[in-house]
Amino acid sequence: MQPRNMSMSGVVDLAAVKAAGEAKAKAEQARAEAAKRAGEAGEAGPSVGAVPPSALVIDVDEAGFERDVLQLSAEVPVVLDFWAEWCQPCKQLSPLLERLITEADGRLVLAKIDVDANQMLMQQFQIQGIPAVFAVVAGQVLPLFQGVVPEQQIRETFAQLVQVAEERFGIIGIEVDPAAEGAAPAASAADEIPAGPYDALLEAAVVALDAGDLGGAVQAYKNVLADDPGNTEAALGLAQAELLARVQHMNPQAVRAAAAENPRDPAAQIAAADLDLVGGHVEDAFGRLVDTVRVTFGEDRDVVRLRLLELFEVIGADDPRVSAARTALARVLF
Repeated sequence: MQPRNMSMSGVVDLAAVKAAGEAKAKAEQARAEAAKRAGEAGEAGPSVGAVPPSALVIDVDEAGFERDVLQLSAEVPVVLDFWAEWCQPCKQLSPLLERLITEADGRLVLAKIDVDANQMLMQQFQIQGIPAVFAVVAGQVLPLFQGVVPEQQIRETFAQLVQVAEERFGIIGIEVDPAAEGAAPAASAADEIPAGPYDALLEAAVVALDAGDLGGAVQAYKNVLADDPGNTEAALGLAQAELLARVQHMNPQAVRAAAAENPRDPAAQIAAADLDLVGGHVEDAFGRLVDTVRVTFGEDRDVVRLRLLELFEVIGADDPRVSAARTALARVLF
C-alpha cells in the first residue's frame, strides 16, 4: 500500500497539505495538548475533541473537501466512498463500509462522495467505475479497491491502512464518546408501523448480505418470493445477491482475458458482463451482452438474453440505461 500525491487542480491541491513529517508532528502535538488539558481539568472521561459515533461517517462535497478530508486526514485516516444513488453495487458496499468504520472506533473516518453531485472530484480521482474506495492519510492518497469485495478483504485492507497511518505518519485516530450521541426520542404508539408479513425475511436477507453470507441472502429472498412472487423488493434483492455470489470467487484478469479471446463465447461474455456491472460499468455490461446476442443463435442466444434481463433487474426498470439497452436488444432480436 503505497501513498501518492494527487493533483486536485480546480478543487483542492493535495500538495498544499502538510508533508508526512509535519502531519506526524502535528498529530503528536495535538494528542499531547489534549492530554495536558484533560489532566489540568481533572477529566476522567473522554479527552477533549471526542466525537459521537455518528461523526465517523460523513457526507462530503467539493466545497468542503479540503476541510472535511484533507485537514482531517492529519488526525485520522479518511476513507473515501465514491457512490451514486443509481448504483446497486454501491448500495451493497456502503452499509458494509459504514459498519466496519464504526467498528474501528475512531481509527478511521468514512467520507461518502456522491459522484453525480461531485463530477469534478470524480474526474480528479480518475474514477472509472463505482463503487470506488480510496483513503487519504496526512494528505496522501491511497487507492484501496474498486467494486464490491468480500468483507474479510475490506477488514484486512482497513487494518493495513491503520497500521500505515500509525507507523508511517504517527496518526492514531480520534477519540469516540458514545455518550455524546444523544438519546433518541422514544417512539410513540402512533409512530409505530405494523410490520409487513415478509419484513423479517427481508431483514434476514439484508443481515446476511452485510455479513457476506450471499447464499443465506439468496435463500431468504427466495423464501419471500415462494409465497409472494410479485414482491419487487425481494426480486431486486435476489438479483443483486445472485450477481454478487457469481462474481465472488472470479479472477477478474482471467475472466476479461477469456472474454477478449472469445467474443462469441456466451459463458465468457456473461462472466465479463457480471464483472462490468459489479464494477459500476453498467453500459459496458449491457452493451457487451447486446453485442453477444447479435453474434449468437439458438440456445446460446437465449442464454445471453436471459442473463441480460437478469441484469436489468439488478439496475431497475426505471433506469434510463435499462430502457436504452432494451431498445438495443429489440433491434438485435427483431
